Amino acid sequence: MKIPSSIWTLLIGIVLTLVSFWYGQNHGLLPSAATDEAVLVDGLFNAMMIISTGIFLLVEGILIYSAFKYRRRAGDNEDGPPVEGNVPLEILWTAIPAIIVIGISVYSFDVYNEIGGFDPHAIHQAPMNQESMAMPGSALAATLSDTPPSTEPNLNQEKSDQAMQDPATAEVRNADQIPQLRNAPGVGIVAPTIGGTPDKAGKPAGLRINVTGLQYAWIFTYPETGITTGEMHVPIGREVEINMTANDVIHAFWVPEFRLKQDAIPGRQTEIRFTPKKAGDYVLICAELCGPYHGAMRAPVVIEPQEAFDKWVQEQLVASKETLNQAVAVNPANLSPNEFLAPYTKDMGIKPEILNQVHH
Repeated sequence: MKIPSSIWTLLIGIVLTLVSFWYGQNHGLLPSAATDEAVLVDGLFNAMMIISTGIFLLVEGILIYSAFKYRRRAGDNEDGPPVEGNVPLEILWTAIPAIIVIGISVYSFDVYNEIGGFDPHAIHQAPMNQESMAMPGSALAATLSDTPPSTEPNLNQEKSDQAMQDPATAEVRNADQIPQLRNAPGVGIVAPTIGGTPDKAGKPAGLRINVTGLQYAWIFTYPETGITTGEMHVPIGREVEINMTANDVIHAFWVPEFRLKQDAIPGRQTEIRFTPKKAGDYVLICAELCGPYHGAMRAPVVIEPQEAFDKWVQEQLVASKETLNQAVAVNPANLSPNEFLAPYTKDMGIKPEILNQVHH
């Protein structure tokens, strides 16, 4: 009995759909999701994997079938039929990708909004004016690094001053040596920000941490307690706000399990918020090439229950009192590169002679 081609098409479609959905949900390409925001990003990634797998199997399947079905037989030296085109088919394979791209775009925008990346009110903090409307593209791009004098409030300076009110943060950062750049006129907040989720917009985070990037280390200060440390501890279920900047060059705050990445830029105060959900030990990686030892710029990140976090805070407070003169507060302006890198390179097995040779 000959099976109709429509039945074959239906069966193949069902198999492709099942395989695509299975692989899209079980690809194992991502590390564990350690924050609430990571779950949203994973959903978007899985959806794109489902679509990509289905398209890949369909296209490759048609190619392999056509190569076998319409191969040249022995003794067949005739030309193929002069097929000029198929308008309905061309409309179909143009419309379907367009629908897929639009759907992914809408879904991506929704995820970006849900993790706090879209702030519809940011533009009102730097309203449009005639100067910005007439500004050519090259001039507008230049404002990202150097904005002209203005009577408008300098939001970066305000955020910097707020962070520097914490004595521990003030000892680590060199805000007095790096001017806080202004926002470009008429384009909203230039300093990258991933704020609170829509349900938490405008509300203060449960925990605030000031993060300072410098070659080649991350320094964490907790304004509420005055703790300064080289590793970041956060409690489960409590929204964390990271205020970050850099003392020298651009760095990037990236924890793969968080699915969030944010630049730390000299002269700008960037922000990122997330809510930890899975206890464990993770690694903060600098994702921006920042110098010869960029690959070694890592820091431990610990997500733990609230009780364990409170215990860690108390331990840090006791330790800081006992070893006040040895507290972690580094000012690279007073240290040579060799002296500053010594504690890190020792653990890496790098000899001082090699470090001195690389520096010079």
